[in-house]
Amino acid sequence: MPIDEFRFRQVMGHFASGVTVVTTEHAGQLFGMTVSSFCSLSLRPPLVLICIDRNVRAHDAIAAAGRYAVNVLEKRQEHLSRRFATPEIDRFTGVAWRTGQLDLPLLDDTLAAFECRLVDALPGGDHTIFVGEVQYAEIREGSPLLYYRRGYHELK
Repeated sequence: MPIDEFRFRQVMGHFASGVTVVTTEHAGQLFGMTVSSFCSLSLRPPLVLICIDRNVRAHDAIAAAGRYAVNVLEKRQEHLSRRFATPEIDRFTGVAWRTGQLDLPLLDDTLAAFECRLVDALPGGDHTIFVGEVQYAEIREGSPLLYYRRGYHELK
């Protein structure tokens, strides 16, 4: 018998993770959401994966668009993490962003950004595992925003 949801969340909270905002564009509309389920998958070809709840609006947009961007947040961008985690708002209003090489919205001043072409979508419980082949990537100097034990932290 698997552990209950409360205990699972509690234990997973002891794993520090970087904080990202995943963005896409579909049918002229922008979508974005805060995501901590992101990791590299392969070097050859360069693949990354994100895990997205099937009930969020961005899920179907990513599937339909066939592409997505992962914006790795810098330590001073907690406000972006909170904004893109807030339901029922226009998340891009007042947020500085630009269009990337794949016509995806990229947030300004992030630590890194990956622009991906969707190559696979796999079931993962109540989430979908979206595998993307990295087409373009950029980095800048800085320190990452971290999430650990239900709070934001930074490297000291």
